Amino acid sequence: MAKITLAAFSDEIADSLKGQIEGLKRNDIYLTELRSIQGKGVEKFSEQESKEYATTLKNEGIGVWAIGSPLGKVDISVDFEQYKDSVKKICETALIFGTDKVRVFSFFNALNDREKVMDYLGKMVEISKNYGVILYHENEKGIYGETADRVLDIMNNVKGLKFVYDPANYLQADEPSQKTIELFHKKTDYFHIKDVIMGTGELVPAGCGDGDVNEIIRRIDRDVTLTLEPHLAVFACLEDIDRYGIKLKFKFTSGNESFDCAADSLKKLLLQNGYCDNGGIFIK
Repeated sequence: MAKITLAAFSDEIADSLKGQIEGLKRNDIYLTELRSIQGKGVEKFSEQESKEYATTLKNEGIGVWAIGSPLGKVDISVDFEQYKDSVKKICETALIFGTDKVRVFSFFNALNDREKVMDYLGKMVEISKNYGVILYHENEKGIYGETADRVLDIMNNVKGLKFVYDPANYLQADEPSQKTIELFHKKTDYFHIKDVIMGTGELVPAGCGDGDVNEIIRRIDRDVTLTLEPHLAVFACLEDIDRYGIKLKFKFTSGNESFDCAADSLKKLLLQNGYCDNGGIFIK
């Protein structure tokens, strides 16, 4: 019996923590992949801010599934000795929020610096181990781990690193979902749910694009978490996390409206695949 738990990048609902919590609860989602609050990225939180936010989330019954950090979303030419401090700070922040999961990337302008990529990722993993934190690499357009073959390269050469699968990000790198699902479904530790029309690059609710989200769900045979990252509307820190911008197929009046649509679309796919809704946890 497979159990699917829903999480979400709640900063796509609202800037404020209050608004994020309200939107999560309204959609029966009780986990956030924490990325920003009030337009301020988690990597910029002070220790005091993190503690206050963590207390609020706990009191409201919202858990932090993972830290949606931007680690590795820098040029490969970065001074890594200095960058280690950023890795340490994010790990410390993760512990304040009660999670051992941190999402990471594999550097911009790195296609000709493979050895550096492997070295830096390996060192980041070693740092995170000292905190009891696990790093999860996400495929992303423009980084070394953009295409299937390079993600496989990282998988085979960075011990201790785990992986997130984002179907839309692969499509935006001209990697068809049929190929990437076959390659990575069983090797993926959790999934980001974002869908896109491959021909136009327009972002759409799950199941409305070419990401084969239905096939991702159909193949699930283990307990897993799906994190909604719909990108269906512009939100506060978007320019900080996506250097390419986004194309939108549908217009929504607010983050609340776009997120509710995204959550409803994913839940419909889960129900169609025989799952029963048990308050944010889907059981088959």
